Amino acid sequence: MLVDSHCHLDFPGLVEDQAGVVARAEAAGVRVLQTISTRLSTFAALHRLAEAHANVWCSVGVHPHQADEEGPATAEPLLAMVDHAKVIGIGEAGLDYFYQNSTPQNQATGFRAHIAAARASGLPLIVHTRDADEDTLAILEDELAKGRFEAVIHCYSSSPALGHRAVELGFYLGIGGMLTFKRAEELRATVKELPLERLLLETDAPYLAPEPYRGKRNEPALVAHVAARLAALKELSVAEIEAATSDNFFRLFAKAKRPD
Repeated sequence: MLVDSHCHLDFPGLVEDQAGVVARAEAAGVRVLQTISTRLSTFAALHRLAEAHANVWCSVGVHPHQADEEGPATAEPLLAMVDHAKVIGIGEAGLDYFYQNSTPQNQATGFRAHIAAARASGLPLIVHTRDADEDTLAILEDELAKGRFEAVIHCYSSSPALGHRAVELGFYLGIGGMLTFKRAEELRATVKELPLERLLLETDAPYLAPEPYRGKRNEPALVAHVAARLAALKELSVAEIEAATSDNFFRLFAKAKRPD
């Protein structure tokens, strides 16, 4: 069994063919999907999508791109959603200085609100970070001093220092299509060093399709290519990678149920 721990089934390119996307994933052995929230204003539709499919779960959160528009300033709007049966994570939230669609101040405020919600609910935090490694780590470490919470650094492709420090803090790393890219030598070298028990598989679909589909629309079925590349990197069988990363997912996202 494979798990796609991070995709966006409500985004253009996938939302028009939800049933087909889920069916193709299942045919490829991807039996569990988590579709990730990026806005509170669209959460209701996202949750309905998850409810429509037995093995699709969802998160609740606001992407840093939308921090100026939707915050949140406190944990309360997030905590109001966490009792829904299909909600298993908080986020994605964090810092993105590459596009600067929202101010750094509002991104940081929203990030801390999500951390507070993760701590209060016991659900894991899904962290987005781009061109903001130092500030991301600073906030995570500062908030850990206030109380423990669990987290995954989604779409890990940043510095080796971030990867190793995240593991030291007890966090997980989401590994996606970038692992297969031809020029991702540093990423592969770092992932090879990182402990398998801290890695999850993801696609970030419809973005970041793995080789040999790079530049095309990504979808959860293609996480199998990431698993194969990780297996070669770790010198393990694909079956071992499937088992380990699936176990990691259900350990972190403990509210999700394994399929029969």
